Formats: sequence, structure tokens, C-alpha cells
Amino acid sequence: MSSWQDYVDKQLIASRCVTKAAILGHDGTVWASSEGFNVTKEELSRLIAGFENQNVLAASGVTLAGSRFIYLSGTDKVIRAKLGKVGAHCVKTQQAVVVSLYEDPIQPQQAASVVEKLGDHLVAHGY
Repeated sequence: MSSWQDYVDKQLIASRCVTKAAILGHDGTVWASSEGFNVTKEELSRLIAGFENQNVLAASGVTLAGSRFIYLSGTDKVIRAKLGKVGAHCVKTQQAVVVSLYEDPIQPQQAASVVEKLGDHLVAHGY
């Protein structure tokens, strides 16, 4: 891939299993994002804290680009959330967080497969 934006455009959005996506550094720096999908540093900071302690997200939900999602489940590497017909699937790597949204009729496992595959690829390459 020639740029971080290519990962968003050609790996995530082009899969048709993700409708919006962003790749952000743990420090909140936006590495790439789909148009109009603006995850703030504060939202990312809370999300990263949620990877370590899922109880935080269970109580307050997951806020991404100004929308508050209901926390469904998570681990120290993956967080899943939902808001109506829109789902969120987030993957934490060593240096980044891949944040993605998908909408019906996309199934959660379709989005999960694409996003986690990219996360694994980034980890394998030191990110």
C-alpha cells in the first residue's frame, strides 16, 4: 500500500463490508479516514481506555464521530458497538486503532473479518 488512506479506501471501504472507517494513532493523530468521518482525540482516548477496562464502555457507551453507540462486547484488542442499524467494529494494534462503521444489510461478522484482517496485517508489520 502506498499510503494510510489506501488502507481505508482500498482495504476497508472497497470491501463493501465497511461504510466508514478511520485509522488513528494511539496519541489521537488521524492517519487516514473516510470523508466526513471525524473521530476526535477525546473519543479515541475513551475508546483506548475501554480496551483496557471494558466496564468503562459498558457504563457510558462508545462515542465515535459524535454518535453514541451501545457497547456490545470487547477484549483488549476488539470493541463492538451498535446504534440502531449502524454497527461499530474497532481493532487496536500496537500503534494504531482501526475504527469502522457498517450498516444493515452488512452483517457484523463481515465487517469484523475485514477490519480484523487489516489489524492483523498492521501488527505483522510493526504497527
